[in-house]
Amino acid sequence: MTYYAVNFCGRSIVLIGMMGAGKSSVGRCLRRRIHVALLDTDKIVASKSEMSVSELFAKHGEEEFRKLETEALRSLPTAQQAIVVTGGGIVLRKQNLELLKRLGVVIWLDGDEETLFQRASRSGKRPLLHGTNPRQAFAQMLKARLPLYAKAAYLRIDTSVLTDEEVAVAILSKLKRFARGAEEGPASATAS
Repeated sequence: MTYYAVNFCGRSIVLIGMMGAGKSSVGRCLRRRIHVALLDTDKIVASKSEMSVSELFAKHGEEEFRKLETEALRSLPTAQQAIVVTGGGIVLRKQNLELLKRLGVVIWLDGDEETLFQRASRSGKRPLLHGTNPRQAFAQMLKARLPLYAKAAYLRIDTSVLTDEEVAVAILSKLKRFARGAEEGPASATAS
């Protein structure tokens, strides 16, 4: 499948959502299907800082990480078609919302709170879940971020009961339907 057939405007697919939504895994599935570059803001930050995200949080704190995350987002090429995977808190900085939208079609990978928490807790590598009550911290983060994800996103996909491959197929299907409607004109885009 060619990327242009799915994304008529030739822009990137930008994945946002809470930790545990499956952004990295779905990004890899999308890359296998449409054969474009996969760019991950957390990996860019880790590479530039020469330390893992966990080490960066421990040594310099969340605010420094968020600053580097914004720099990473700003450094991404807007002309290159890619799949952009972001960290769950990328929406916390207002300036990032516009940067995300400029990069491409922003897709919010969502899920029910319990499923997201269970997935996020598995690795033990989530610095924001290392406090005394990770479940409560997760719930507070999710509550604060939900309106920001909604504001940034063009599409929302609930990943709660889907495999990563099913999520990738759902994304491509929705983008293809939208592209088909846009090519036929505004009336048909709203009719489907």
